[in-house]
Formats: sequence, structure tokens, C-alpha cells
Amino acid sequence: MNEQHELYEYARTRVLQKKRLYFHFIVFIVVSTFLIILNKVLNLEEKLFTNWFIWAIVIWGFFFILHFINVFFTNRFMGKDWERKQTDKLVLKQELKIAKLEKEIAHEAKLKIESEQYAEEIKKKENPKNNSTEE
Repeated sequence: MNEQHELYEYARTRVLQKKRLYFHFIVFIVVSTFLIILNKVLNLEEKLFTNWFIWAIVIWGFFFILHFINVFFTNRFMGKDWERKQTDKLVLKQELKIAKLEKEIAHEAKLKIESEQYAEEIKKKENPKNNSTEE
């Protein structure tokens, strides 16, 4: 159930991204056409900035291309699936480190207990008289 919801949310997000991209494209075409017409109507060809509208269209086109790349390429490689895989990889790595540390702690605790038992045995062997009087 949770996976279906995630798939639905991912699909919904992708549709919205594509919708915004297509809207961006339509606005780009309309405004570019308007800029060309505005340049012809104002008859700015005699002035210093004869191709100002071309620069505006080229700069906006560059941003549109970046938007396109983000929607169809970058998002695909660094989208939800990529995030999930990276997160799972890091979680697994942390779990392995924790398991290793727990194993080392358990081993050290075992060595400590064995060491204490060995120390007690040595004390008993060195002082057999004290042990018999204490009992």
C-alpha cells in the first residue's frame, strides 16, 4: 500500500514537472514572437542594439534548455529512486558498522569476564590458606 502511494506521488510529480516544462515552452514561443514583432514595430534596427531581441531569446532559450535537461535527464538520474538507493546503501553501511562494533564489544566483554575468572583462579591458587579459612 505504501509503495503504491509512493509510485502515485512520483508519477504525479513527474506529470507536474512535464506540465510546467510544456507551459514554459509555450510561453517561450509566445514571448519570443512578441519580442520579434516588438522589434519590427519599434523599428529599432537603426539604433545601437539592433539585435537585442535575439539576445533575450538566446538567454531565455538557454534557461529553457536547462529546464528541459532537469526534467528529462537530471531528475531521472537523481530522482526519488536514486535518493532511495543512496539512502538504503548508507543505512546498510551504518548497520554493518553497528553490527561490527557490537561484535567487538561482545568479544571484549567476553575477554574481560574470562580475565576476571582467571585472576580469581590465580588468587585461589596463591592463597589456599585464606580460601580454606574463609569457608
